[in-house]
Amino acid sequence: MNKHPIDTRRRALLRGAGAAGLALGGGIALPARAGDQPSDPWKKAQAIAASFKTPLAFRKQDFPITAHGARPCKVTSVKGYTGHHETGMVATPAAGAHDCYPAIRAAIAARARAGGGRVVIPAGAWLCKGPIVLRSNVHVHLKSGAHVFFSNDPDDFARYGEVDCGPNGKLTLSRWQSNDCLNYSPLVYAHKQNNIALTGEDWTSILDGQGGVPLHGGDCWWDWKSKRGGAGEPRSQVALNPANPASILAVAPDLGAAQVKLIEGDGNRWRSDEIYLPSLSEAGVPAGKRVFGRGHYLRPCMIEFIDCSGVLLKGYQVNQAPFWQHHPVACRDLEIRKVHMDSMGPNSDGFDPEACDNVLVEDCTFNTGDDCIAIKAGKNLDTQYGPTRNVLIQNCIMNSGHGGVTLGSEMSGGIEHVYAQDIEFRNVNWATSPLATAIRMKANMNRGGFLKHFYVRNVTMPNGVQTTPQFYNPLPGSPIAPKTVSSSAGAVITIDCDYMPTADNVRTRPPVVSDVHISNVKVGNVKTAAGTFSCYQAIMLLGPVGFDYNGNDPSLIVPITGISITDCDFGTPANAGNPWFAYNVKSATLTNVTIAGKVYNTTVTA
Repeated sequence: MNKHPIDTRRRALLRGAGAAGLALGGGIALPARAGDQPSDPWKKAQAIAASFKTPLAFRKQDFPITAHGARPCKVTSVKGYTGHHETGMVATPAAGAHDCYPAIRAAIAARARAGGGRVVIPAGAWLCKGPIVLRSNVHVHLKSGAHVFFSNDPDDFARYGEVDCGPNGKLTLSRWQSNDCLNYSPLVYAHKQNNIALTGEDWTSILDGQGGVPLHGGDCWWDWKSKRGGAGEPRSQVALNPANPASILAVAPDLGAAQVKLIEGDGNRWRSDEIYLPSLSEAGVPAGKRVFGRGHYLRPCMIEFIDCSGVLLKGYQVNQAPFWQHHPVACRDLEIRKVHMDSMGPNSDGFDPEACDNVLVEDCTFNTGDDCIAIKAGKNLDTQYGPTRNVLIQNCIMNSGHGGVTLGSEMSGGIEHVYAQDIEFRNVNWATSPLATAIRMKANMNRGGFLKHFYVRNVTMPNGVQTTPQFYNPLPGSPIAPKTVSSSAGAVITIDCDYMPTADNVRTRPPVVSDVHISNVKVGNVKTAAGTFSCYQAIMLLGPVGFDYNGNDPSLIVPITGISITDCDFGTPANAGNPWFAYNVKSATLTNVTIAGKVYNTTVTA
């Protein structure tokens, strides 16, 4: 059997320094592959829910942060951003506000020494100029009316990390878009901790990242996505950063010329921070040498836990996250319930579990500037934590976002056994900022990995999804012409195996998608200026595009297979004459599927 060269090299890298740093604590072992799916796949979903019936237990003693010197602050309003490009008045602590970071840190440390307990943040406004770092057996609880404002000064999150990186700051081992690095600390963080909780009493218990609040009248966190028009010196993740070397050989001197060319591509675009980091992974540079922080522009996640077990997130609200709102990595037995995610900034994904096992998402509400839920599993060679598996999503509401329930795009380690049921994609802002697509799977020739055993049922979408297309940009010369496939927005169900092909120079790992089963989806229409529609196109199935591949074994490129869509009504698409798109699809079976009033019972191949 032929072995793909990149796969062989990946295994070698994971045996050595490329396995995430790992002078910094290492990763967990790659989990064993799950067994065959039972005859009733939803029994596995029931087992996931049942595993959380017994709540986490903590020492029954409360310790208020005021006992360690915390003092509430006054709040004022300043001109800032309520979304990535939407200006407005935003709340922020008044000048001279007391910094509660030392008190919160001391309270958590004292509870950890005492064997655990509950650290209580009372009602009021509190400024925290540093990260809240959870410890084993400690429960951090926000009372009703408690509003924690995290500092909007990036420098405050490069002061307290466990690794001193000199001028770049004291940084924290984290993941940025599924690649390991040393970077600004997440605003709430835990690493290798067990039995931890972050809770609130209700949605007046608020964690506020101040992502749209400018610092001293200048940039805010969200500006680092890309500078707004008229800004001066480029200071963003997409701009060429002169702090990054002119050649990848400066950090990976043993690479051959062909590999250097593959990683760097043409020009200097790879030297932007957002491409430089995955380039370091591709080159096998250990995480301990992937130093970002000061002088770089990779925004930290709001809440990120790495290699933790027994995690409860419950009953609070998140506002203005700098980047992804929740990002658990390699966590086991994680429950997120009754959390309201309300952040409309760039990349404000609501919940992105990555390489996690046994996850319950229940009774949550999402109002996000990007995907509501996006399940991840590593990118490039950072797959040491293995796949994400055994995830149950139920009884949730998606108001706004790019994708509702999304798998990918960073899925190099694989995703399997994901269940979503009883979901309302409410799409309340359909007229101004519509949900782009509801059920979305996305990967490409770089992110690779596998996606299998994904089950969705009992979904309502009273206001449909976006009714206009958003076309994907193929590589020059692709067999798929530009502006012909609406893969980024407009479909209710999207399987996109060629997501943003122009974003990655290395395209050697084709994704494999199989065994996706969706039933009982009901989609409503909305009245637009162009007509009354539910979506642009009901179903979009874009399999791997062989033209994009630049590896050595094209036999790895296989079509999408084993898709079933049953007992669904997709309303009236704007593109009703072409109710679905299919490319490189072996079998997609439609049973009792209604589109624009017509019932389909057919198998789609392309």
